[in-house]
Amino acid sequence: MLAYGVAVDAVDEYIKIGGTTTLECLCRFCKGIIQLYEPMYLRAPTQDDLQRILHVREMWGFSGMIESIDCMHWEWKNCPTTWEGQFTRGDKGTTTVILEAVTTYDLWIWHVFFGCPGTLNDINVLDRSPVFDDVE
Repeated sequence: MLAYGVAVDAVDEYIKIGGTTTLECLCRFCKGIIQLYEPMYLRAPTQDDLQRILHVREMWGFSGMIESIDCMHWEWKNCPTTWEGQFTRGDKGTTTVILEAVTTYDLWIWHVFFGCPGTLNDINVLDRSPVFDDVE
């Protein structure tokens, strides 16, 4: 799915590998990415990270602000027919999933929450998001 942008079992015929082998390769790939990048990138911000971010934001006139959070609707062209009602926005008539993200000035992605139905607004997504779970 990561390499081709389609479901794991959708490339069986194209690359001549069975679904089980494809899934095992995907699992190994994901474990490798996690092992390689977790210590530096796949983690929550440390106290040092937060102090650095707060310092930069203060220099830009946003004292006390770490970063902003935003949601975007991402069009889902191959949405299953049975799910279309949940993921179709009334105002646009398109099927979307919502991506919520927090990034810093240096494009470091600190939080991502993906997959909420497209009918939700940003407040409903924030309510379902785990971004503030550790604060509560």
